[in-house]
Amino acid sequence: QLTLVESGGGLVQTGGSLRLSCAASGRTFSSNSISWFRQAPGKEREFVAGISRGGGATNYADSVKGRFTISRDNVKNTVYLQMNVLRPEDTAVYYCAADEGGNYYATNPRLYEYWGQGTQVTVSS
Repeated sequence: QLTLVESGGGLVQTGGSLRLSCAASGRTFSSNSISWFRQAPGKEREFVAGISRGGGATNYADSVKGRFTISRDNVKNTVYLQMNVLRPEDTAVYYCAADEGGNYYATNPRLYEYWGQGTQVTVSS
């Protein structure tokens, strides 16, 4: 069993930065790939970034490549999402999710077994 808790969301101006954290509890954290998804009002949940179990491989949505960086610390049981050059279209609730199968490149949210409660990110224009 894995419990995920996101933090770090907030209100930021266009061009600003935020760092989200996803803290996990459970002995199987390092056995799971972790991804970030986001969901804006009236839209489907979409993949943002994923990282492999050991942190050596990552995957990004085209819309965030070059602006967002995902990383993980398996000692602290935490995954981070550094978000730079934020845009109003990045406004959404951001969720972290874990996949026991290690599919950090999977963009379908149905493939992930564990989810956090989400953290709101709002980018003002």
